[in-house]
Amino acid sequence: MGISSERIRLLEDAGFSSDSARSRKAMLEACWDRLARPQYAWWVPGRIEVLGKHTDYAGGRSLLCATDIGIVCVASPRADSVLDIKDVRSGEEEVFDLKADLKTTIGDWTNYPRTVARRLWKNFGALRGANVAFISDLPLAAGMSSSSALIIAFSLILLRLNGLSQTDTYRENIASLEDLAGYLGTVENGKTFGKLAGDSGVGTFGGSEDHTAILCSSSGQLKQYSFCPVRHEATVPFPDNHYFVVAASGVVAEKTGAALELYNRASHLAGATAAALGKGVGESLDYIAAAVRRQRPETLRGFLRGEKGEFSSKDLLDRFDQFLIESEELIPHAAKAMSENNLTSFAKDVNRSQETGARLLKNQVEQTEWLARSAVELGAMGASSFGAGFGGSVWALVNGNTVSRFVDNWHAGYIARFPQYESACKFILTGPGPAAFEITG
Repeated sequence: MGISSERIRLLEDAGFSSDSARSRKAMLEACWDRLARPQYAWWVPGRIEVLGKHTDYAGGRSLLCATDIGIVCVASPRADSVLDIKDVRSGEEEVFDLKADLKTTIGDWTNYPRTVARRLWKNFGALRGANVAFISDLPLAAGMSSSSALIIAFSLILLRLNGLSQTDTYRENIASLEDLAGYLGTVENGKTFGKLAGDSGVGTFGGSEDHTAILCSSSGQLKQYSFCPVRHEATVPFPDNHYFVVAASGVVAEKTGAALELYNRASHLAGATAAALGKGVGESLDYIAAAVRRQRPETLRGFLRGEKGEFSSKDLLDRFDQFLIESEELIPHAAKAMSENNLTSFAKDVNRSQETGARLLKNQVEQTEWLARSAVELGAMGASSFGAGFGGSVWALVNGNTVSRFVDNWHAGYIARFPQYESACKFILTGPGPAAFEITG
């Protein structure tokens, strides 16, 4: 049985560019052909963190969009509790029984479906299995949320095939897409969500920014959200005839080994900063944002000066200042500037975010700093690294009239400066794309 015309039309009408829609259709066909009796299909994009460097798990805000690239997956239900997964691009296959005590291995893509299956079983009870085929064109470990996209893809499959959204447990805890994004963030980081008990997660201590962008974005728009819990604050029209050019540096930002320790250190530092601020205000605080709502910044800085513990007072002050500048100043101002089509002001905010993040978060590498600086020199209306840092990608906002020349020059300059990454780097053109959706029909 072939793919229905309704499914094809849904892809074509979702808000992709014409070239991207053709590519999504080819990905769907490749997955469809791998299953004997496919019944369901989904699109799950990657995301761009326009602004919001390490702010979400601290209760701050982000400016986000989905990408035109991502994951297509198809599935059919099974009568047993086996999950049979085929990675169409690599040819790998993973088969395991769904159960509450699944073992996982950090650094292996199978960590993500296994973590999803274990957590859903723990929260909702025994699960029906599925045959799944998926294909992704997201660059791996590049900061575009390839791992969170996998978490979401397998969550959507198991939720749908097991009818979990119709259960009382689901309805008592998850009432909106924003709630689902918050819950799936805890599937990844292992925390409890409402009455849905947590577990070990995948090994990273991030927030729900990625999941929110992937589930709640809209084509042609940026979304401003705050977190802990997830709250929509603003929708910002993306300027006509402009594109995001994403340079995946080729420097792996994989959350394993030393990179995992660096990423989690930033999260632990945010928690330590919140704890020190809570001690100052006289109550227990989980997030930096909670302190910002209670006291003036200079008063809060006073609580951090002279603080002794796992982190130095300078570490705590740097983390606090980066959060305050990024979440409370730059994001609201940049969103307003773009909504007014004031791209000059928007670019100033973005470039300040890049400089402040590099100086205070200390999560940049030479390659991403060069990419951001070079993009501005070539005429981009702002450029910023995004994601966990310690490698990964940089986005640049570019006018469509000059985008081809810009991409050629940015790419050529990067290869000239860092020839060792010629085969690993990737330059991607995207607009704000549609959120994840089921391709029904």
